[in-house]
This record gives sequence, C-alpha cells and structure tokens, in this order.
Amino acid sequence: MLVEISNTPRDYAWGSATLLADLEGRTPSGSPEAEVWFGDHPGSPARVHDGSDLTLDDWLCAHGGQEGVPGRLPYLLKLLAAGAPLSIQVHPSKEQAVEGFAREEAAGVPRDAGHRNYKDDNHKPEVIVALSETFTALAGLRDVDATRRLVATLGDGEGVRTLREKLGAASPAAALRETIAWLLGEAEGAEIAQIVEAAASAHSEEFAAELDQTRTLAAAYPADPGIVVALLMNLVHLRRGEAIFVPAGVLHAYVAGLGVEIMAASDNVLRGGLTPKHIDVAELLALVDFRPAAPPVLEARAAGEGAEMFAPGIRDFALAHVTAGGRSGSVDLAGLSIALSVSGEATVTGASGASLTLAPGRAALVTPEESPLTVSGGEVFVAMPGAEPRHAEATS
Repeated sequence: MLVEISNTPRDYAWGSATLLADLEGRTPSGSPEAEVWFGDHPGSPARVHDGSDLTLDDWLCAHGGQEGVPGRLPYLLKLLAAGAPLSIQVHPSKEQAVEGFAREEAAGVPRDAGHRNYKDDNHKPEVIVALSETFTALAGLRDVDATRRLVATLGDGEGVRTLREKLGAASPAAALRETIAWLLGEAEGAEIAQIVEAAASAHSEEFAAELDQTRTLAAAYPADPGIVVALLMNLVHLRRGEAIFVPAGVLHAYVAGLGVEIMAASDNVLRGGLTPKHIDVAELLALVDFRPAAPPVLEARAAGEGAEMFAPGIRDFALAHVTAGGRSGSVDLAGLSIALSVSGEATVTGASGASLTLAPGRAALVTPEESPLTVSGGEVFVAMPGAEPRHAEATS
C-alpha cells in the first residue's frame, strides 16, 4: 500500500519565511515556517489521504497489526527550515528519559508545563541531512586546546579572565563542565556581556568563522549566556547531502538552512541557551557528555542502485536517500516507511505495482510488503525503522 500523507508547517519564531516555500514551489505565507512533521507524533500528526480523513496516529491505531503495520512509528521525519538559530540543547538517553519522566510524573508536573523537562519516556537521537547548499550547525564540544586558543584572542577583560580560568581545569571534560556550569548558573550578566563584546570585536584567522557566528548569535539573542556556550562548540558547515548524527548527551544547535531530519519519536529537550524558554541547569549538566570530540558527521553507505543510507546503527530509524534523476533507483524497506520528495517530480513504485508521483515537499506512507521501493525521477528520502543497536547509547 502507498498512500499520500501531508502536514502544515509549524510556525515557530526561528522558522524561515522562504525555504519551505521555495522547496515546494509556492508563494511564501508571510509567516515563519519552521518544520513540517511527517509522522504520528501527537504534537502534529500527519494527515492520511486515503479517503478516511484520519490523522496518522489514528490511522495506525486502526490499521496496527495489518500487513506489518505497527501501532506506532518509532521515528519522526521532518523538513526543518531554520531562518534563525534554534536553542542550544541536549537529549537524554533512554534510561535517563525513563527515570526523568517517572520522576516528573510522580511529582505531578503537568505534561504541558513550561518547566517540564521530560514529555515522554523515550530517547531522541537524531540525524539531519542538508538540503540547502549549506546548513550551519553547532554540534558537540570542541577540543579544549583549540578553545583556549580562541579565548586567547578575546583580550583580558574580567569576564574573559574568568572564562580562561574555568577552562584551565586539568581534564578537558572537567574544564568544559565547570565552564558551562559557570556560564549558565553563576556568571554575572556583565561578565557575559563583556565576553560577547570581546568576541564580536575580535579578529583571528584561525577562528574567523566562529567569531563571525558570535556576531550573528548576539544579534538574535543579545546578552544570552548561550552565545558564550556556542564558543565552546564545534561550528559545522554541511554541504548539500551531508549529515550529522546527534546521539544522547551531545550538545547541539541548528543555526541556519534547510534539512531533512529524522529522530526517535520523542519530544524530550533540555535547553542550554539561545532561547527564552525554561533552562534547568542542573538537569542539563546531568545529561551532557562533556568529552570534547570532532563534529559528529555521519557518512552515508551505498544502499543499492542510485541509493545511499544514513544509518547510525540504532533500532529507531534509518534514512535512505535515492537520487534517481533521469534514471531509477530502489531501496529495500525495513518496515513501515515514509517517502518524502525533495526535488523534481518523483514517482515512487512499490513491489505490488502501486505508485504515486510526489512533488517536492509531498510524502507517502509505504507499507512493508511494497519492498523494494523504486524511485523514478526526482530525489526522495525514505524513513524506516533501523537496525539493532551497535553501541551503548541506543540501549541505555
């Protein structure tokens, strides 16, 4: 079975006024358009166009157990269009989510409360693939020696001196933990302002992009401590078709661009800056992996004719990318899947011979018996369940 699904854009303030409209070839709405969700998450379930007028969560409830259809999807597929920086954030592991959700349930914290940290008991690893020619992100904590070199370009104001002192701890992880704890919980507003001003006016050939990014963030979130936290993070410029994988504990923020995002079906977000929303510093510090590391770039592997697969090795999801152009490509499905067209007029055809032609921004639900799925023309991403986990994060 192939059936078209759709959804309307979420109008978060950081959304772009043009990126989604340009992808879909329509006139911009005039409002920020941040995300389109293709999934059954109750926050914004897709609508199924099979004559039933059901949302996807209700459709899965009605069809669960038939032809390999689960009662719930383990993943959520999105188009994400960042016109302004998103918050710096981190997601819990499965074990942390179960414990945190149970704790807040027992405490009677309403699930829709602004200060609630855990909306559900699931982890939220995620992958984003750039669709715009460049996609800018902050992902993971930079090597501390490099950060110390960056801070050395900021002069010798009071805030910078304290920042340099905090980064002087013996171990890299301890230095980063102590620094972030100070920035988010103890630093005076004047100290934050002094560091931001120093970074905005500094010059460095090695860190020119990071300092320029500071100016961008300061314009969007004046005097926010998250601007200084961002100075500790890897600045990543993805080219179209490149991806990063963000597992539990990795501090990150998407800054600008259009991408296809897939994640475990969860809404658990702990924020650490660049936001007016609630920040729970103690809980954030309990979740973040403070070990510095290179940007978490995820390489695709070949997955058949005209296809590649972004597969981080977790059971929740994998994301195939089929670029057929004037030819055709195919991909094997691992379960109930969603095919999303992002370029050209793409025709998706299942093993039964059923087919749909999808314009950019349109999607189809594909049941498992339609494997392999063939794509003719255009460019399509196919979300599906993933493999058994191969690392600790997926099972923790």
